[in-house]
Amino acid sequence: MGSSGWATTVSGVPGDWFTQIGGKNTVSNLFLNILKEWSWLNLLEFITGKSASEKTWIKKETRTVNDTPSGGGKQSFGEIIKKASETYGVDERIIRAVIKHESSFNPRAVSSCGAMGLMQLMPATARSLGVTDPFDAEENIMAGVRYLRQKLDEFDGNLPMALAAYNAGSGAVRKYGDIPPYKETRAYVKKIMNSIDHWA
Repeated sequence: MGSSGWATTVSGVPGDWFTQIGGKNTVSNLFLNILKEWSWLNLLEFITGKSASEKTWIKKETRTVNDTPSGGGKQSFGEIIKKASETYGVDERIIRAVIKHESSFNPRAVSSCGAMGLMQLMPATARSLGVTDPFDAEENIMAGVRYLRQKLDEFDGNLPMALAAYNAGSGAVRKYGDIPPYKETRAYVKKIMNSIDHWA
């Protein structure tokens, strides 16, 4: 599906923020700008001077995702993921890894190419799966896992190829008989495969 990029890494605060302190901008404005632009990971790294690794982020998610409400008093993400796992026979760790990479557990996420929700379903895919509200956590996760199950069945249970098909389409995977030589797709598959065990 559509890919979701990681938040910008901390390589330094834009120079104009610092140079304008004492002029129009104040220290308070500086940190207001930081809060607007940076994720909590960026802030943690800035404050502590230590790099917060992806593994640390993922471990944090394992402690909080089960308690994250899906909205409107409905089931938590963890409950929905468990239900989808049992329904379609896809390991919960895989589902979590895909959601983390696709949307960072943001049910309102929309990519530049129009993919929507937690598992970043494209409009045509969502319609084909009977999704009426792609921003509803349960609908999105259940449909996304069903779609991933279809890809696993299509490629004889080969998870890397199924993930590649989820990202780039089955046609591309069949064309090359393997993970397509697309930089984005190869990075997508590698990141998810490398992160699955962190959800144990």
